[in-house]
Amino acid sequence: MPSDLELIGTCALFRGLPPAAIAELGAAAAVERFEKKVLLFHEGEPARALWMLRAGRLKLTKLGGNGQEIVVRFLIPGDPFGAIAILAGARYPVSAEAVEACEAFSWTPADVAALVERYPAIGMNSARVMSERMQELQERYRELATERVAQRVARAILRLARQTGRRVEGGVLLDLPLSRQDLAELTGTTLFTISRTLSEWEQQGLVELGRERVLIKSPHGLVTIAEDLPS
Repeated sequence: MPSDLELIGTCALFRGLPPAAIAELGAAAAVERFEKKVLLFHEGEPARALWMLRAGRLKLTKLGGNGQEIVVRFLIPGDPFGAIAILAGARYPVSAEAVEACEAFSWTPADVAALVERYPAIGMNSARVMSERMQELQERYRELATERVAQRVARAILRLARQTGRRVEGGVLLDLPLSRQDLAELTGTTLFTISRTLSEWEQQGLVELGRERVLIKSPHGLVTIAEDLPS
């Protein structure tokens, strides 16, 4: 298990910083703990801190135009969030909710401003991370508008496999507690549709389901669905 400083050093916001800067970040960080289902912040709130997940799992959510909650992304230790706090007067564009009991490092906007002044790479990295997240959000909305439900579900599961997948006997396990409701919110569909789709795929041998658990038995089969290729 990496030390706190090693984990901070892997964060996309802090890549390329010298060891002295990583040590300074570690000294300035507060550690906050949250129980499962607790909201760290709400969409639209003034950004009070820059965050990095230390332990556990989080999800970032956003309200769609119809008021439906959409899961934008799941986070694992080392992932940054709330990078918008680097901008004065900014508001969080998403909400952050603990999927399980978790811990997060946080830095106040004043801490961040002082660190960016000394280490401009943090500002450049933050701009890149925010741009990537915006592109990801735009791609998600494109999927919602143009793709069939089965495509969206397959693409979402494959995306999670890249982020949190772990090779085990029999396939690739999504290494996070993932309910069918989470998948419905991740793909902009209903719980009924998710349950029916996953049950069909289980019968076809593509996935194996458990309580808040998905094992991908045939990644190639899901790629075929996600890319709408001939069977």
